Amino acid sequence: ASDEIGWYAVHVNANDVACCGAAPRWFLATLLLPEKETTPQLAETIFQQIAEACRQLGVSLCGGHTEITYDLDRPIVCGQMLGEVAPDQYLTTSGAQVGDALILTKGIAVEGTAIIAREKGNQLSGILSEEALHRCARFLHEPGISVVRDAQLAIDEGGVHALHDPTEGGVATGLWELAQAANVGLLVDQARLPILPECQTLCRHFRLDPLGLIGSGSLLIAAAAGRAAAIVARLESEQIAAALIGR
Repeated sequence: ASDEIGWYAVHVNANDVACCGAAPRWFLATLLLPEKETTPQLAETIFQQIAEACRQLGVSLCGGHTEITYDLDRPIVCGQMLGEVAPDQYLTTSGAQVGDALILTKGIAVEGTAIIAREKGNQLSGILSEEALHRCARFLHEPGISVVRDAQLAIDEGGVHALHDPTEGGVATGLWELAQAANVGLLVDQARLPILPECQTLCRHFRLDPLGLIGSGSLLIAAAAGRAAAIVARLESEQIAAALIGR
């Protein structure tokens, strides 16, 4: 989603820190700008996006590097997020345990649906209304690609053993990565997978598999089975959709 590249970079980095059970605190950004197309406004816009995303998360922009780079045709932002977590609360993807419940927040696929609506809108006349396309494009913000709050609420409720945010490769790959890291098998109830209706429509049009669509915005939670219902209830009480999808 290149039109909001600075905002996007902060949130995808924060998601990775949150999946370690940590609170994002400090962000560094290396900004590479194209030689022939850079203007003061472009640089200001990207840094405004970074600053706004940091403000939303309570993160400090504490360093980085900016340059105009030869032979680029678009801006590139390389981000690094640092966070804090107590040693006994640090989580890894390998922490999932036999018997855990699997929970998925928000739905499939928030990020992919937003990107298609933003990048392919001129090809979707008659597939979705203008109003629906605009709503899909806003998925980056509502329900949003950040899973920081999802992770914090789940951890606060207790019993979380592993967190993973599906990105490239979608929820299918995210599930596989979770299983590989923890050396466990998964049983997933396909009927319970919360595929967003707009995602289903767009994927059908472009012959894509929703389960493979880039999926930031969803959080996979592996938690003790006895805590699963409470975690789902806590998330939903904060207007974050959550579904028990397997074990």
